[in-house]
Amino acid sequence: MEGGGRVRVDAWTWGVRVFKTRSAAATACRAGHVKVNGERAKPATPVVVGDEVRVRREGVERILVVRRLLAKRASATVAAEACTDLTPPPPPREHVAVAAQRDRGAGRPTKRERREIDRLRGR
Repeated sequence: MEGGGRVRVDAWTWGVRVFKTRSAAATACRAGHVKVNGERAKPATPVVVGDEVRVRREGVERILVVRRLLAKRASATVAAEACTDLTPPPPPREHVAVAAQRDRGAGRPTKRERREIDRLRGR
């Protein structure tokens, strides 16, 4: 869909492959995880070219700017062209010492092993 038309936000987020299904996109809208230009969006909220859509999924907020309207699910290349992703990169992972893991079926740790585990965890 080109030009000055409008598309539902749930259909657009599904079309640009933010959600796997349109019903998942609608559910996210109803739960308040989708915002259009800073306002909570219902599934039928229209989006136009130039709108900013913020989607919160799995603790990460994606910031997308609408460049092209899609009413149907598109291929990955078309979906990438339909929006500009302004999401900041995730912070670098901290280097955390990997906790020792017991072999499966080795039973409960002994008192000595529990003390060593506590020492490793800094308790």
